[in-house]
Amino acid sequence: MVDVVALADELRQAYAEGHTLAVPPSARAGGLGLDAAYAVEQELVRRRRADGRRTVGLKVGYANKAVWRALKLDTLVWAHMYDDTVSFAEGGTGSHSLGRTRTPKIEPEIVFKMRHALAPGTTDPTAVLESVEWLALGFEIIDCVYADWTFGVADFVAAYGLHTALVVGDPMPVAPASIPALAEALPRFTVTLACDGYTVEEGSGRNALRSPALCLGELATALSRRAGAEPLVPGDLVSSGTLTESRPIAPGHTWTAVVDGIGLPTLTLNLC
Repeated sequence: MVDVVALADELRQAYAEGHTLAVPPSARAGGLGLDAAYAVEQELVRRRRADGRRTVGLKVGYANKAVWRALKLDTLVWAHMYDDTVSFAEGGTGSHSLGRTRTPKIEPEIVFKMRHALAPGTTDPTAVLESVEWLALGFEIIDCVYADWTFGVADFVAAYGLHTALVVGDPMPVAPASIPALAEALPRFTVTLACDGYTVEEGSGRNALRSPALCLGELATALSRRAGAEPLVPGDLVSSGTLTESRPIAPGHTWTAVVDGIGLPTLTLNLC
């Protein structure tokens, strides 16, 4: 049996102090399963709320069915985001301090804001988008508490989903009349990720479970199937999975994401 409280203590301290764990919990005696990992994640949520922080939504991980087959998953995974880890880049340009991060990476993602609850089992992208108030381009900053970025899925969930920050660009409202065209565009749009003006990665909406809208629908269903999981509610933000490979980052650089195929503004992030 995993000592949920002790593991939450260990992970919280590691993140607070900026050190790494030599052996991830899943590789220790007794291992770590997803049920225990979500219990640890929920214990960390409880503590953060007790400290006065608010949860503002969820970030998605492993939004790729080929990865599911390799890791014997039957759905994606998630972890909470907080009012002190999410910020907005007004005018499309923001800044972020990497602080005590160890080996941080950046991921461009589509971020949704929920208009109303989404029924579990919704697989029609147009029906999913009817639950969305707006979408935006975002940069998720992840950092790994495990040495050499070596970990399992349960380790990922337990350690805040590796989430340290989300910087959200200018939102695009989802008007009812725009939904059919948007549902068609979300699997097809492309994104170019650049550092200091040089292209380093290109991606597509298909990389987030074939469409970020499908990813959002899958998340609602997955939450409904896990005992104790809180459903998405109006106002929640969902960061729906990376559109490119994660890229290492460091202070002093400027990262830009440019989307083609959807009318989302360019997002620029200065790191310090």
